[in-house]
Amino acid sequence: MDILPALIGKFDSERMIGDLQANLNMLGMCENCGIERLNDIGIALSSERDVNALMERILHGALELTNADAGTMYGVTEKKTLKFEILRTDALGIAMGGTSGKAITFPEIPLYENGVPNLRMIAAFTALQGTTVNIPDAYETKGFDFSGTREFDRKTGYRSQSFLTVPMKNHIGEIIGVLQLINAKDVQTQEIIPFSLKNQKLAESLASQAAIAMTNQKLIADLKALFESFIHAIASAIDDKSPYTGGHCQRVPVLAEMIGREASAIQEGPLKDFHLSEEEMYELRIASWLHDCGKVVTPTEVVDKSTKLETIFDRIHLIESRFETLKRDVEIATLKKKLALVASGLPADSEALDTELQRQLTEIDADRKFLQEANVGGEFMSSKHQDRVRAIASRRWIHADGQEGPFLSDNEVYNLNIPKGTINTEERDIINYHVSATIKMLESIPFPKHLKQVPEIAGGHHEKMNGQGYPKGLTGDQMSLQARMMAIADVFEALTAQDRPYKKGKPLSESLKILGFMKKDNHIDPDLFKLFIDKRIYLQYAERYMDPEQIDEVNLDAIPGYVR
Repeated sequence: MDILPALIGKFDSERMIGDLQANLNMLGMCENCGIERLNDIGIALSSERDVNALMERILHGALELTNADAGTMYGVTEKKTLKFEILRTDALGIAMGGTSGKAITFPEIPLYENGVPNLRMIAAFTALQGTTVNIPDAYETKGFDFSGTREFDRKTGYRSQSFLTVPMKNHIGEIIGVLQLINAKDVQTQEIIPFSLKNQKLAESLASQAAIAMTNQKLIADLKALFESFIHAIASAIDDKSPYTGGHCQRVPVLAEMIGREASAIQEGPLKDFHLSEEEMYELRIASWLHDCGKVVTPTEVVDKSTKLETIFDRIHLIESRFETLKRDVEIATLKKKLALVASGLPADSEALDTELQRQLTEIDADRKFLQEANVGGEFMSSKHQDRVRAIASRRWIHADGQEGPFLSDNEVYNLNIPKGTINTEERDIINYHVSATIKMLESIPFPKHLKQVPEIAGGHHEKMNGQGYPKGLTGDQMSLQARMMAIADVFEALTAQDRPYKKGKPLSESLKILGFMKKDNHIDPDLFKLFIDKRIYLQYAERYMDPEQIDEVNLDAIPGYVR
């Protein structure tokens, strides 16, 4: 993700071009050749996104401008060593590191040995001292250890002669790497010659600009990593806030990206002209990670409401206590009747009283069991059952303060009579608000140009094609295709998730059947639904994230709304 490239790249490219043009003029080089190379390097600095490719271009430019046969770029590591990043030797056809695909196996060069600066190795010396070292002939120079170079020459038949080793300093003077050029060649005879002072100045200017470019790339990469870390932290916090969402915020991005890549690859049908670039795919991924960020404002007792009477705790336990009180009261009333009969000298009809007592106790237990089951919630609650709740509510019982009142409060009746699930209308509005909160939060963030659609994509995952979704009631043609991908990913993950304490993850066949009904009801995009089935995206996802027991046989012909 590019956060500062426009400013950084423009500034550094212009300064680099100015510095190098001055050097080229001083060196008396061909003006047109110099401008061409400056343009190449300027493009590399301002537009190259890959650090390895950037270093490779700079090294190639340094080799060309100094007419050197070989070169190496080292990077300074956190372990206080120099790591080989790129190595080129034209005479031997050696190309390692960078974009070559061939790893450099040479050991890193330590900057310190037993706490003492390693000044015997020329690259380490340059990094530690921050000065350029220009050696006409390595075989005749004393003070540096060239044993490794001689061994390389012995094995390859090469003759490493002139060396130009230049420190790479960033904008605050820190050494971040070393540029080393080997064997300058005479332009006319191609004989190996020492590096001239002019070439040294040019190489130093290149190394300076290379260091700034690499620092800028690292800054951009670090900012991207920081940005993504915040996103992942927010998503993890949402998932940790409630066990009822589990890893939802982590799995939806995977599924959304699967759909996005398949939609971009298809060459026929309604989606043939659709294509997501890598930047747009990244935008979809970021939106997916953030799609539920608004849940930070949703009360936990609403998100986690697993029964109809649950608030901070499940109020069914209070009602169960009342039933015990009712049973106690009828038992006491029966005993009082018996005592009254005995006291009046009348025969106590214990059998009749006991029968009536047992009838009342059985009725109370049946009502208690009914309310316990009603409290769990389900797909549908009949009007007959709702009437029974109201009938139970009309019972009278004695409160702890001695006052008589209805057995159930109005709020308890209201919640127990929720027709579907466990959430009442007001709580549903609270939960639905998380999407509005998501949009509000994301629209307040100054996303860069290539992430401008994140709020729309993330905020559209509960919209429906028929305009009956929320929060804006958008129709399909008012939503981006990425937002419609999010809607399918969000639903399918929720259906199949097996880490929700209140439900088991549905099997694959049942999940696809529900998705099919949603397509028939014009809730989800029909073209993406067909793609989801045709390309077996559901199976790719299932094999990675679903329990093997959930992955049952799928009969495509039995999926509602699906046509091959």
